[in-house]
Amino acid sequence: MTAEVQKYTLEQIEALELAPGTEHQQLEGWIPELASDEEIRNALEKAFDYRGDVTITTKSGEKIEAYIFNRHTGATLADSWVQYFTPKAENKRKLSYAEIARLEFSGKDRAAGKHWEDWVKAYNEKKAAGEKNIGLHPDALE
Repeated sequence: MTAEVQKYTLEQIEALELAPGTEHQQLEGWIPELASDEEIRNALEKAFDYRGDVTITTKSGEKIEAYIFNRHTGATLADSWVQYFTPKAENKRKLSYAEIARLEFSGKDRAAGKHWEDWVKAYNEKKAAGEKNIGLHPDALE
């Protein structure tokens, strides 16, 4: 029994329908209102999805510049928490939603403007210009 691999021409690949990417909100620089429990939960959910650092000010006045990589939503704010990395600490940290007074999307959004459609457009422009060995390469972060 032989397995056949179907090969596609570049034209067939380019003719495939492209599904639109996820629309991301422009959050860089945003300071959400945290007046209600629901606003706190919504803001921290967006912070979890954000691809940059945030600055958290705790109710005790401490400012934490961090990258949020995990969260847990419990029944109350005291039962809910975020986990984050910060350049000032070697280990990951955990903070209760109830301890957060202010949140600012302070870091650069590392994925802003990086959409599949933009890459395809650039690829097609390079192809039309006659470039060879065009590949998928990530952009530099800085």
